[in-house]
Amino acid sequence: MRANSALGTNEPKTENAQRTIVVVGGGPVGARAASALASRGLAVTLLSTEAFQPYNRVKLTPLLAGDVQFGEITTANLTDPNLPLTVRTGIPVTEIDREQAFARTADGQVWPYSKLIIATGSRAFVPDIPGRDLPGVFTFRSAEDASALLARSISARRVVVIGGGLLGLEAARGMLRRQAHVTVVEHESRVMPRQLDAGGGALLAQKMSELGVDVHTGVAVREIAGETRVAEVRLSSGDVLPCDTVIVCTGVRANTGLARDAKLAFGKGIVVDDAMRTADPDIYAVGECAEHDGQVHGLVGPGFEQADVAVAHILGEDARYGGSIPATKLKVIGAEVFSVGDVEQLDVTPGVRSLTWSDGGTYRRVFIRQGRLAGAIAVGEWPQASRVQNAVQQGAPVYPWMVWRFRQQGAFWSAMDDDVASMPDAATVCNCTGVTCGRLRTALRAGADTPGALGDATGAGNVCGSCKPMLEDLVNSGGPPKPIPLFRVVLAVSALAATVAIVLAAVPRIPFPQSFDADSLRTWLWRDNIVRQWSGFVLLGLTLTAMLIGLRKRLRFMDRLGAFDGWRLVHLAVGTLAAIGLVAHTGLRPGSNLNMALFVAFVLTLILGAVSGLATGGDHVLRARRIGSARRPARRTPTWLHIIVVWPLPVLIFAHVMISYAF
Repeated sequence: MRANSALGTNEPKTENAQRTIVVVGGGPVGARAASALASRGLAVTLLSTEAFQPYNRVKLTPLLAGDVQFGEITTANLTDPNLPLTVRTGIPVTEIDREQAFARTADGQVWPYSKLIIATGSRAFVPDIPGRDLPGVFTFRSAEDASALLARSISARRVVVIGGGLLGLEAARGMLRRQAHVTVVEHESRVMPRQLDAGGGALLAQKMSELGVDVHTGVAVREIAGETRVAEVRLSSGDVLPCDTVIVCTGVRANTGLARDAKLAFGKGIVVDDAMRTADPDIYAVGECAEHDGQVHGLVGPGFEQADVAVAHILGEDARYGGSIPATKLKVIGAEVFSVGDVEQLDVTPGVRSLTWSDGGTYRRVFIRQGRLAGAIAVGEWPQASRVQNAVQQGAPVYPWMVWRFRQQGAFWSAMDDDVASMPDAATVCNCTGVTCGRLRTALRAGADTPGALGDATGAGNVCGSCKPMLEDLVNSGGPPKPIPLFRVVLAVSALAATVAIVLAAVPRIPFPQSFDADSLRTWLWRDNIVRQWSGFVLLGLTLTAMLIGLRKRLRFMDRLGAFDGWRLVHLAVGTLAAIGLVAHTGLRPGSNLNMALFVAFVLTLILGAVSGLATGGDHVLRARRIGSARRPARRTPTWLHIIVVWPLPVLIFAHVMISYAF
């Protein structure tokens, strides 16, 4: 790779030079698009306005906090010398000539392109507050901002952050780690108003206060005051906040200047279609500068999705961007915060049902629309957050038992179902860097076999750290699916049960003897009333025993009776014996009415039990072939059908016995 500044020694580009793909903007989204195209063998030039080596903007907070050095937040995948990628830093693009298809930089060079991707991101928005130009007023958006704040943190003692959104709380966190006293002012009624509701915002503000951060909500800044430099911030409530440093984090605005000058359509951002193309089919826009379907997304995750679509379309693949569901999962001051979906809008949308759960230190709320999960909020740890995010993005249905469990436990799924190894490749694990399960699994296969190595390879877990436990789970679950204990025996017994089930369902009924023969087994079994009574009671005993063993896994006090793996085999064996007992008792003659219902229930119970046993014993083989998963094993459906069918048996057997003795 060739990385040069505006004063580099490369020969100037001309209109006659070889045309490459030019990416304008060196942020995370632009860097992703450039490296993805270069890795496919296409010549790419990345032009970055900032003088810094392209870096991951979402890691500016740990940089400000002193947790990392700048070299640790640079975009590592742009440093591969084998990629056909040229990186130029510190030279702003000043013009895009659409007719001649080149970009011009501030140093006068022109860069011909075959395709152009605009990834210029956004800039900090500073409202018209009196005193905003005083020395001591900063923004927090770029590496230059972070560098200025790092220098300021040496002398800063009292810091006021204007804005209680994501950027504001990130800035507050960084300065708090620098031992400054921090006050956050938010004009909305709660902190993080776009991601949290009143309950979540109140709990987060409480946690911030416990760490020493003063929080003022529902109040506006009237003035930043001082003679020659910042001395205080005056609020609309009349309160005065003494300070020596002010950080303005009141939102961002998309950088649309290049698109405007090039006569491309723009609104809140540069208008693009589903392929991320602008009005010019050779020019794409991605990230915070792009407006798709009237929406401009301010998070890195949607930007990565857009970059992937633009790259695929340039490569000639059929790719479409259908929009993104906003999602945030990070450690803010004093707490983990999770939000997915347009929760601010959902909170006031008619017909949307919400459920809330709290245990004092943790707050969770979910939104359900037309029986499907539409959004969720959490303050405090929620192990199922990534799975909830995936469910919202998929529009997963919410069943009554899930509602009951959430009301009782604050969870949709039982703890035994929380297996990151079975999450789909598209599921996002690290929201800070947009890393999905698929990327992590690719890194695992490439040899990144520790959480730290996964972080180095993908960037996951290196910002707020809230996804590190999931990285550990993914590493621990690496390798092919493991078989259950005694799986061969389970398969053998299940196969025997399946064979008997086939006999019961397919073999014609055994004819009764036409004449009495004392030495005939058929006469003894089906003509002797005493023998028939005994075979019936044995069958009843075997059935009840199998049902009781089936409860073994659900009654924890039975743990002292032995391991579940052994009792599973006993259950299968007893079920198979019950099937043989059914043959002995009925001669495969189902009868009619009640007897027919009882016979059919027995047969269905055995068939479904055998299928469940085969799926259990062969679970590792099925999962290796992408049939089922650790969270949703292939045995789940036949097992539940087996349970549903087996429980009417006691009633049917009782009715059968009573009728037999009464008549």
